[in-house]
Amino acid sequence: MTSTIQRSRPRRTLPGAAVVLAATTVLLTGCSSGGEGDNPLTENASDGKTVVVGSNNFPESTLLADIYGEALRAKGIKVTYKPNIGTRETTYGLIKNGSLTVLPEYNGALLAYLDAKAAPKSAEETTRAIEAKLAPELTLLEPSPAEDKDSLTVNAETAQKYHLTSSSAIGDLKGIAGDLVIGASPEFQKRRQGLLGLKSVYGLEFKSFKALDAGGPLTQAALKQNTVQVADLFSTDPTVQKEKFVVLQDPQNLFGFENVQPLVYKKGLPQQGVDALNAVSAKLDTKALLAMDAQVQLDKKDPLDVAQAWLKSVGLG
Repeated sequence: MTSTIQRSRPRRTLPGAAVVLAATTVLLTGCSSGGEGDNPLTENASDGKTVVVGSNNFPESTLLADIYGEALRAKGIKVTYKPNIGTRETTYGLIKNGSLTVLPEYNGALLAYLDAKAAPKSAEETTRAIEAKLAPELTLLEPSPAEDKDSLTVNAETAQKYHLTSSSAIGDLKGIAGDLVIGASPEFQKRRQGLLGLKSVYGLEFKSFKALDAGGPLTQAALKQNTVQVADLFSTDPTVQKEKFVVLQDPQNLFGFENVQPLVYKKGLPQQGVDALNAVSAKLDTKALLAMDAQVQLDKKDPLDVAQAWLKSVGLG
């Protein structure tokens, strides 16, 4: 099939509340970085000719979508992008109905969405549990060694005040949580891998919750400015090291296993595409993902350029 790309450049995740507005605009009006009339809610793009690669509304998901899409294009598959759509609560429905063909996922977080009571002991068990709950139209391809977990992270000021280090655990907040404001995406309030689990597993009840974004610039800024003292950040977020934030250990494994893994609408992806994405997973590790995240989030490089360069470096571009 002819290789094409339908997206203006440069494209970046929008900061702050604009992310939510942009995602809503994409869903309601079809205005996205793609071409005219490519609204995933109104167009069945999985027509056997075009593979639609979507992403959730945070920078790493966009980067991973670009990696998947460009790997497919390198095999001559026609690709279009639906970036920054929203949270899993939105994107799962879109890939289930075939509006999206490929979506970067994190196996543990996907399982928590599908089965809030699941408590797998390994990545393999996580995948099996997902497959038992997954919509029949969907399948998971091979997981990558790359892992990016949600993490409970405190800023440098809070760490110093309460003597918290990288060896400290989430449970160490139990006596002080009532004095701390926690920040995260709005969905964090209702997820087991969020406030519900922090209370039931670790016994934590915070002073208040501040709705921000999914580990993005709003959350990073609020933590840096001490508007919140604790936040949900991703473990591959390069700002953790830059700002001297402290990631707390999760001995009860609340945040589970979070291997990067492609979620696919079965009818929309040919075997050649399956093979291409499995080849990506075989090459993608946490070190490489962190390095690419730093280029996008700190160096402000276009994620498409970063994706293409990495694929070329591993012989997949």
